[in-house]
Amino acid sequence: MRKKILVTGVGGYIGSITAYTLLEKGYKVIGIDNFSTGFKQPLENLTQQFGHKQFKFYQADLLNDISFIFKKEKNIDVIIHLAGNCSVDESIHKPEKYFTNNVVASQNLIATMLRFKINRIVFSSTCAVYGETNKIVDETKDRCPTNPYGESKKMTEDMLHWYGKAHDFHYVILRYFNVCGATEDGLFGDSKKPSTHLIQNAVRAALGIEKLQLTCPKVNTPDGTTIRDYVNVVDLSNAHIKAVEYLLKGGKNNAINISGGKGSSVLEIIKKVEKITGVKIPFKRGSTRQGEYSTMTASYKKAHTLLNWRPQKSVDDSIKSLINWYKKTPHGWDY
Repeated sequence: MRKKILVTGVGGYIGSITAYTLLEKGYKVIGIDNFSTGFKQPLENLTQQFGHKQFKFYQADLLNDISFIFKKEKNIDVIIHLAGNCSVDESIHKPEKYFTNNVVASQNLIATMLRFKINRIVFSSTCAVYGETNKIVDETKDRCPTNPYGESKKMTEDMLHWYGKAHDFHYVILRYFNVCGATEDGLFGDSKKPSTHLIQNAVRAALGIEKLQLTCPKVNTPDGTTIRDYVNVVDLSNAHIKAVEYLLKGGKNNAINISGGKGSSVLEIIKKVEKITGVKIPFKRGSTRQGEYSTMTASYKKAHTLLNWRPQKSVDDSIKSLINWYKKTPHGWDY
């Protein structure tokens, strides 16, 4: 019997691609999205491709009563919780938005899970829970977030920890890093408007879709720009599936980094895009985003040990997949 997975935030960049990957592997998928930032168009495409028996989605807000979905959709095996806001800079200026949409909404979801006796969840967390560091991060590092976004994810992680102690409740927390790329077939990719992702914006600039503005602060790194660890979105979706399988096999509660394993600076990324596209990318500096760290890279050793996961795609692979996506869909989803 096919396992049934519920995905929150299914209309988003990571959500739609995770749903696509699950469906390709034969899972049944139920999606939830309030479409405040997500899109219906990719979900309609998934419905058309896989059919209503394998994929269904609901427009619903996790801050409201979502029990009607759980009453209708019986035998949900695992929930992948991706819904939430994820801009460090915005969280500095609107902390109330992040504590409401990331923490309160998660609490409502977990309470509903318990009510309907669903006890397995894969939670989308972030490297921002760690805060500033100049070392390669592993999961033993203390969590010291320096912005409300990171703090909101840390609070949700802590909720999961205590629910796990109090109930027969099982979770995997995936702390991931800068997400990039699109599906290789060019059917699904990032449609954030505007995108906050450097590689996406650099590719768009190289293709003449939009001008590139750098919003990173000047920092103490070799070229003066921030260094980040990049993970391909399809690799990331496979990490979620590995986490689902781990829980279904009775795996213990855990927090796991999902990363590319090495860092690239902003200027290094721009040079990579220029090399692959053969286009010199002009850029100017825009307003500096607040709350940014100078360096953030991580080890994926624990993911390999526990989930048998490691990144399969390079930054170059991600750039090439984005070129394919943006050539087909230069302005992203329409709705």
